Amino acid sequence: MDTSDGRSERLLIDAALAALPAGRTGPSVLIGGLGVGFSLVRAAEEERWGRIAVVEREQAIVDWHRRGPLDRISWAALADTRTEVLHTDLLDHLRTTTERYDALCLDIDNGPDWTVTEENGSLYSPTGLARCLDRLTPGGVLAVWSAQPSAEFEQALRNAGFTRVRTEEVAVARGVPDVVHLASKAS
Repeated sequence: MDTSDGRSERLLIDAALAALPAGRTGPSVLIGGLGVGFSLVRAAEEERWGRIAVVEREQAIVDWHRRGPLDRISWAALADTRTEVLHTDLLDHLRTTTERYDALCLDIDNGPDWTVTEENGSLYSPTGLARCLDRLTPGGVLAVWSAQPSAEFEQALRNAGFTRVRTEEVAVARGVPDVVHLASKAS
């Protein structure tokens, strides 16, 4: 993600909330990947979110936010009573939890077409997308950050049973725009 100003991280949260059905009160959000913390901070700034769960597998990143170089960014969001940090792998969490969320906001690796960590590719596979769909409440929204647009991923979302599939772009200084892929679970 673009960590210089956090625009794409905030879009991940804002676009998911905007895509939820009107009138949904206190929706829950699962943020996949703590990263620099911009997504968490944005979720905590928005009073409409109910529960805010953040999955992060790297303890060092959690520590940087709790008492390290990133605590200045996220200390208030971590102290928010709605926030819970889950120290686990996102894929494991999606596979083992029975909890459902109104929104899944995922910032894992570089997106569906270019993963640095090979195992992360399974998140974007038919099985991974089926798990995401299963973890959403009816009308829930999946928002996936990517370093580049992907028509193939949009089709994979449709093939997995998602509706209202679309992509929002965030211009960057050089190269192709960052994007947030959005998809909904039928009500």
